[in-house]
Amino acid sequence: MRGPHNIIRLIRTGATFERTGAMKVVLEALEAGPLLRVTFRTLAWPFRWLGYRGDVSMPPVPRALTALGPAYIKFGQILSTRPDVVGEDMAVQLRVLQDKLPPFSMRAAKETIQKELGPSFDQLFTSFSEPVAAASLAQVHKAHLADTGEAVAVKILRPGIERAFRTDIDAFYFAARTIEFLSPSSRRLRPMDVIAHFEGVVMAELDLRLESAAAAEFAANTDGDSGFQVPQVRWALSGRRVMTLDWAEGTNIGINEALDRAGHDRSELAARVLQLFLNHALRDGYFHGDMHQGNLKVAANGDIIAYDFGIMGRIDEYTRRVYAEILFGFIRKDYQRVAEVHFEAGYVPADRDVDEFARALRAVGEPIFGMDASRISVARLLSYLFEVTERFGMETRTELILLQRTMVVVEGVARSLDPHMNIWQVAKPVVENYIKESIGPKALLRDLRKTAVILARFGPQLPRLAEEALIRLNNPPPPPKPQRRRARLAWMALGSVFTAVLIWIASLV
Repeated sequence: MRGPHNIIRLIRTGATFERTGAMKVVLEALEAGPLLRVTFRTLAWPFRWLGYRGDVSMPPVPRALTALGPAYIKFGQILSTRPDVVGEDMAVQLRVLQDKLPPFSMRAAKETIQKELGPSFDQLFTSFSEPVAAASLAQVHKAHLADTGEAVAVKILRPGIERAFRTDIDAFYFAARTIEFLSPSSRRLRPMDVIAHFEGVVMAELDLRLESAAAAEFAANTDGDSGFQVPQVRWALSGRRVMTLDWAEGTNIGINEALDRAGHDRSELAARVLQLFLNHALRDGYFHGDMHQGNLKVAANGDIIAYDFGIMGRIDEYTRRVYAEILFGFIRKDYQRVAEVHFEAGYVPADRDVDEFARALRAVGEPIFGMDASRISVARLLSYLFEVTERFGMETRTELILLQRTMVVVEGVARSLDPHMNIWQVAKPVVENYIKESIGPKALLRDLRKTAVILARFGPQLPRLAEEALIRLNNPPPPPKPQRRRARLAWMALGSVFTAVLIWIASLV
């Protein structure tokens, strides 16, 4: 990490917010106290001349984030789905960061295609539009194939985006290390691991071959999902910096007026987008990790169309079951069981009081039930959850960061469609169905069958396991306490033989 460079980068961040007027807007949106406002603005004002000017035609906050680069833009995209946190006006302003950023030139786009795909541009396409969407990392063009005339979407990475992102992530690492040094209590949240996790996610997004593979896998998993579509990948026209998909025609899910004119039921769409996400996360363990309004359309027949598969999340089966039990416990208001699941999974240190933790969870969950979404302050809820986790010594679960973040984004999308939707009531049937399939008697039999198959693979190794056990028994290393050491080796050998016998029996089942 380049210390001086990153210090300048962070100073320039504050200076850019001050110069563009974004500092004042953000502090007001966060309802910061007078002392905090004066402190931040006093520190940033002397360096105002170092800040980027940005596009003066844009509102202050999008102007600052766009000027600062791709990592900041990504952060703004997430906040654009949370009008309950940043306010409705701010959320509307931030939505321009999703797919309405300044595009790069057609010449640069065509040069990238030529370099990446090989054949001349005219041999591939009969038409190639101006950018139809320009996001933080790439832009999309509509084109027609020369051989079939079919409409396709061509996604092209921004020139030099890898270097630009590396500059931002360097500064984030420096900030995380500084926070850990100045605030030792923050280390339980593992800020360095959090930055490393997001670095891996976005660096994968900068290789469109991986995004093409993700789109193909996601399409296969969701092929039977009613009311949901994933465009097919055109592999022959895809590479590291270019990806081609079937063209998806539809209305942006974030434009409520257009959805109403098309006759779509926004309440039904809100419920479906949340239930689809939960199904993908719990049933498949593979979900779209960037489900903001800019990546979702509604087809004429009412199907939800997803695209932009650069960020995908994957969770193992055990974690899915834990996650489902926690959700199900909240839905049933069984806070004792939710607390027990946290302890069983090792999320909370074993020396803490499970009953006290259950009481704290009740204080988190009870305000949700019996209210519509518009009356729930998610910002206050998240603030209280942070206090609870700090008090009980919970560490940040890096493997769940993307799942938690995406849940927040999807909730924001659903709320923008139906402000009165109760998240828990909509989630209940999906979670209940998963619980029946994954934790009931059927699941137990399925797990036993899988275990038997895995153990059967070790059957041929029985002679070697038994021989190694006998060797350890007859030729132990010289121990400091001969009698105790020999007894322990005997028990280890007996355990190895017992394990080998079990494996052999399993292989015969």
